[in-house]
Amino acid sequence: MAEGNHASVDQTAGHYQYRAGLNVATCLASFIEQRALPGTDIDSDHFWHGVADIYDRLAPENARLLAVRDELQARIDTWLEQRAGQPIDQADYQAFLREIGYLVDEPAPFAISPRNVDPEVASLSGPQLVVPILNARFLLNAANARWGSLYDALYGTNALSDAPAGHGYDPARGAEVIAWAKAFLDRVVPLATGTWSDWTGGVPALADPGQFVGMAGEQLLLRHNGLHIQLVIDRDHPIGRDDPAGLADVELEAALTTIADLEDSIAAVDAADKVAVYDNWLGLIDGTLEARFEKNGRVETRRLAQDRQYVAPDGSAFTLPGRSLMFVRNVGHLMTTPAVLLPDGSEAPEGILDGIVTALIASRDVNGARANSRAGSIYIVKPKMHGPDEVAFTNRLFDAIEDLIGLERHTIKVGVMDEERRTSANLAACIAAVKDRLVFINTGFLDRTGDEIHTSMAAGPMIRKGEMKGAPWIKAYEDRNVQIGLACGLAGRAQIGKGMWAAPDRMADMLREKIAHPLSGASTAWVPSPTAATLHATHYHLVDVAARQEERRSEPVAPLDALLTVPIAQGHNWAPDEIREELENDAQGILGYVVRWIDQGVGCSKVPDIHDIGLMEDRATLRISSQLLANWLRHGVATRDEVETALRRMAAKVDAQNAGDPAYQPMTGHEADSLAYQAAHALVFMGEAQPNGYTEPLLHRYRAAAKARTAASAA
Repeated sequence: MAEGNHASVDQTAGHYQYRAGLNVATCLASFIEQRALPGTDIDSDHFWHGVADIYDRLAPENARLLAVRDELQARIDTWLEQRAGQPIDQADYQAFLREIGYLVDEPAPFAISPRNVDPEVASLSGPQLVVPILNARFLLNAANARWGSLYDALYGTNALSDAPAGHGYDPARGAEVIAWAKAFLDRVVPLATGTWSDWTGGVPALADPGQFVGMAGEQLLLRHNGLHIQLVIDRDHPIGRDDPAGLADVELEAALTTIADLEDSIAAVDAADKVAVYDNWLGLIDGTLEARFEKNGRVETRRLAQDRQYVAPDGSAFTLPGRSLMFVRNVGHLMTTPAVLLPDGSEAPEGILDGIVTALIASRDVNGARANSRAGSIYIVKPKMHGPDEVAFTNRLFDAIEDLIGLERHTIKVGVMDEERRTSANLAACIAAVKDRLVFINTGFLDRTGDEIHTSMAAGPMIRKGEMKGAPWIKAYEDRNVQIGLACGLAGRAQIGKGMWAAPDRMADMLREKIAHPLSGASTAWVPSPTAATLHATHYHLVDVAARQEERRSEPVAPLDALLTVPIAQGHNWAPDEIREELENDAQGILGYVVRWIDQGVGCSKVPDIHDIGLMEDRATLRISSQLLANWLRHGVATRDEVETALRRMAAKVDAQNAGDPAYQPMTGHEADSLAYQAAHALVFMGEAQPNGYTEPLLHRYRAAAKARTAASAA
């Protein structure tokens, strides 16, 4: 492991408990034995011996896979350095990549064959939320985002026009919202005659009578493209009383699935953090999770939504889920955790611990009420895997976890993040490695860009960050993800996903642009909030994803040559102002994100960019900016002094942007003492040396130091 992968921890007597040859942090041992194991049939002694056996067998293999990453990168660096200044010949380049094992042979044609997959994953198309698991309120909001108010989503955002000012109701804006919603109904569930604006109530006569599927009291339930629409009838409501039919709202089935994230969107660096993570996952699975908060001067308690009951036209009763189907995203293979120490005293691979504990907790659902997965599966997203050998390792890990917990083989399903260059170049082989448990592939443009820069660091100066979306490799990457997924039989069996809309305040732009994701044949795409999920759900009514997949099924796969075209700025001649603009843009993004991560433990939030536009930032965005600056430093596009100047100037801007936060610790004037500033500085100037350009090792090191400083000052 590269230096910096290990967070510091107090290892004095009493902070660890001996379990089957492992030293387990006391707080984690207590959580497992007092909270996670009760309610299962697993004996504590059996569990810990099984955990020790998994680590004994798989931790060395985990380490070997990381060593392969470093070896491949070193050989690629050497190959590129020997050809400095020369165009990259794709035939020679790919022959070299095959020779070193970076590229592997394509597998023979096959189709994935996961069993017991819920329809939200296998056959329905709709939005997907990703939520930081450490924030219970956000986690509950996301789980409850299965249903969302279209009226509220349109009225409370800039989806149609600038968001309203003040607190009073604006009748003109309300009329605009109602007109848009009814025009939407006209497109997706048209009446036999007339329009929804003419409807005066009762069971509507639809052009397709099969779209009317039930009622709950006066509430009407419609269905289109597999997604439900509930018409809320309430003639006493301020909106409904002025509507000819008493229509008070249009509720859309929105976030079909949600990923509770243990990875990029949280800051968890020690045993106490990991226990908080696992405890929220447990509360979500067993239905006890609550969040209390103050809103408008009142204390509110948020809980998980209940399922919805309906009566079908034939009089039979049926139920629809009130909550999103939950995935959990574990960490990748890189990091270790001080929560468990191996027999030799080293920290245990964190991804192995995540897999064991999150599956143990989710097994309560599989063997119990099936409140999350009615099909009886556990859904784990595995990020940041490099190539088919690492994916196969995850498959063996999940085999071992199933054996430990007593689950049938392939109960644990896997979502593969197609976000590293070696994975996207060998995607079919990666899918084949988990073909019996695969339920998800998803492009991750941000991490994929960071890996693109780091892998080809020695090739030359990279194009500017804003130009990356127009680079040839990006289109090939996005096309191949769908094309290869369809060729491997994912249609009707698993999700093909697309990435995040990162600007939560720009809903008009999202409504206009994000329809491209279902049009691409992707059955899901990420959104940053429940409101965005509701608006994005309209796209899955306007686009028949299954039909688009059928249309794309016969396409040839985008060529590997395009995917592996390195985004070097050929013959660049940037003006000094352009260079300064890029340096300051990247420096501001790095500092704005890192200062919250290090000082406050916030792993994902809406961070103002250099133009004061709020963007959702996480470690993937940080990886791009830090790697681009490291690349420009290596190739002399910018000097060390110029980058230092940009960091100092942007520290002042970030300080000003956070002036209203009482918990904020300014960096300007405190650069030598600010751990956040030092972390941002290290991410740039040590960026080339970081394993695959990842930011986690340095972030963990500085966050652990910040927590230790806080603890010392409080003592």
